[in-house]
Amino acid sequence: MKRRQFLLLSALASGVSAVNPAWAQFNLGRMLDAGKTLVQAETLSDADLKAYFDQMAVRMDAENRVAGPRDPYGQRLQKLASGLEQYDGLKLDIKAYLTPEVNAFAMANGTIRVYSGLMDRFSDDEVRYVIGHEIGHVQAGHTRSRIQAALRTEALKGAVAASGDKAAALADSELGALFEQVILARHSQANENEADDYAMRFMKANGYPPAACASALDKLDELSGGAGASWLSTHPSPRERATRMRAQA
Repeated sequence: MKRRQFLLLSALASGVSAVNPAWAQFNLGRMLDAGKTLVQAETLSDADLKAYFDQMAVRMDAENRVAGPRDPYGQRLQKLASGLEQYDGLKLDIKAYLTPEVNAFAMANGTIRVYSGLMDRFSDDEVRYVIGHEIGHVQAGHTRSRIQAALRTEALKGAVAASGDKAAALADSELGALFEQVILARHSQANENEADDYAMRFMKANGYPPAACASALDKLDELSGGAGASWLSTHPSPRERATRMRAQA
């Protein structure tokens, strides 16, 4: 398996959502209000962070083919996500990207994107597990923590710019580094387990078969050629996660 293919498959298998290469063409600049510094990144308000992710989502959707209401993928996902516009205190925006990659991702503002390549391979209930898993990442604030940490890194010092806006607009500078740290990088073992646990509760609470959590992870393990065992210990393999989900189911 080519390295790029492995990275794309392993991204969801580790609970992260990989980035389409086209998105690397735009960057995040002016990430902080006037006078704020990287050291103060963790003090950003919920409104500030939501504004950044909202702008990210708009640009990502512009750079990718979003399945519309008449598209079979869009119709299928709309059916599977019915009633989730407001869920567990969150406002969610769930859409499908028309791309053969096997993946999905979430952002702290409730943006969830599921790739058509994943939908081709997963049953309806397995896609529901993925949605629940991504909601779990949002609910736990995993991407929020990442963007705060990323803004403090040396690589993004050049992204700080004075702005009179309440939330600085996204501009073309340093996005590659930030996007890699916030969306492309793998979640920790603790984060993955937390999102999986949430997905299991999500499935049970909504009357969906909990066994789909494990079967989805089994498929990811097969797609990755069973290579999950070679990942860093802080990033559990799909096989290990499937075993854990079976115990809960």
